[in-house]
Amino acid sequence: MRALVSVSDKTGLVPFVKGLQQLGWEIIATGGTQRLLEESGVRTIGISEVTGFPEICDGRVKTLHPKVHGGILARRDIPAHMETLRENGIETIDLVCVNLYPFRQTIAKEGVSLEEAIENIDIGGPSMVRSAAKNWQDVTIVCDPADYDKVLEEIRSEGNTRKETRLALSAKAYTHTAEYDCCIATYMRAQAGLNEKLFLEYDLKQPLRYGENPHQKAKFYAAATPEPFSLAFARQIQGKELSYNNIQDANAALSVVRDFEEPFCVALKHMNPCGAAVGKTLEEAWQAAYEADKVSIYGGIVAVNRELSAEIAAAMKPIFLEIVIAPSYSPEALEILSAKKNLRVLEVCMDRAAATPTQYIGVCGGMLAQDLDTQVETVTPDMCATRVRPAPAQLKDLDFGWRIVKHVKSNAIAVVRDGHTIGIGAGQTNRVGSAHIALEQAREAGFTEGLVLASDGFLPFADTVELAAKYGVTAIVQPGGSIRDEDSVAKADELGICMLMTGVRHFKH
Repeated sequence: MRALVSVSDKTGLVPFVKGLQQLGWEIIATGGTQRLLEESGVRTIGISEVTGFPEICDGRVKTLHPKVHGGILARRDIPAHMETLRENGIETIDLVCVNLYPFRQTIAKEGVSLEEAIENIDIGGPSMVRSAAKNWQDVTIVCDPADYDKVLEEIRSEGNTRKETRLALSAKAYTHTAEYDCCIATYMRAQAGLNEKLFLEYDLKQPLRYGENPHQKAKFYAAATPEPFSLAFARQIQGKELSYNNIQDANAALSVVRDFEEPFCVALKHMNPCGAAVGKTLEEAWQAAYEADKVSIYGGIVAVNRELSAEIAAAMKPIFLEIVIAPSYSPEALEILSAKKNLRVLEVCMDRAAATPTQYIGVCGGMLAQDLDTQVETVTPDMCATRVRPAPAQLKDLDFGWRIVKHVKSNAIAVVRDGHTIGIGAGQTNRVGSAHIALEQAREAGFTEGLVLASDGFLPFADTVELAAKYGVTAIVQPGGSIRDEDSVAKADELGICMLMTGVRHFKH
């Protein structure tokens, strides 16, 4: 039995190949792979010994030869194929262990040249992978170091890999070359100035019981590379399987949490915050977020950005929640939450990444792509557009409200006092309608003075300002940008309200 080994990623290679050799396999190797194996005490046959031809063109041509591909592709069950091999002095190759030049890693380097990228486009590697994958009934193709142990164990116990294993490895091999070619195609099209093509790479994480509604089929896919603040890479500690709507809601909660570095808690329902607060401690933030809307939190999601303590877990226990999300949990908190068997408890990485993730949204027959809105503006006094200036306490609430309102469905209004929401108006077809909902919530909760209002879009008319004044609002933050900004500013000055304009809009459709 013969194995051909030529890898870029040499993780775990030596023990794997030593294991093959101990089982009586001959090892053919190329270039740097051969050097590593020889230095590790593995006897190898150089590729040029097999082909009878030297590696040429700086190693660009070494395995593109009939004595390589004939040995891989010949079908053992067709006598004419085997006779052709004998006539041409070609020996069969029964296992191909190949992974490809690091093209993706190369182009990720800062300042990489086109010439350097080109030299990291593998030619012989994909050819061998595809040949072996095509002839999977006779040849084992291994391109993932994670498969070494399984392959070696099957050969050790059964003399060869199982047929079903070879089929699975063939499918993985074609995935390997497909992802590789997509990466190259994307890069080369950009270099050539051609229209962009979008190649998305996602793995099935789990089939879902149903989609948004019971009659809709659904699946949940995860990106190839783990990302922080991602539900796709969360660890579910306990609870029922996540549903389609759970995943949507939890993703929305993580988007809110991402914008806060101080101790923060958000309660969320139907992808909209229903209560949110910062505090000196997480316990303080949780209590304020809960008290912001004790009704809407029922059946909702709670997400925090610090380790969740036993104190908070105990306070959550009497409340019906679907999901709790945190970066970590104290052992005592987990013990308390474990009493609620159906509660989904998720641990999510909240390390802050430098890169801004891309957000993809499917539409019928197409796909929208945009940078995820991770931008956060600090509300400062120089944003004030009125003669009335904000007091320091108002400024803190304006900043908090501005960070919350970006995560509420447009038209969006958030009413805030003392570092927590007291009213949220979401998704109305006119802004004054959203304001009315939020302000009524605040009044019903007993808040009638010293309120701050945040709007995700500009206020083109004075009506929202007039309504806000009736409910005790003393400060407003909005993006500005309307041709009638001066009407809102004039009305605010007339009513003794300070108004700040950030110059940035955060619509959430």
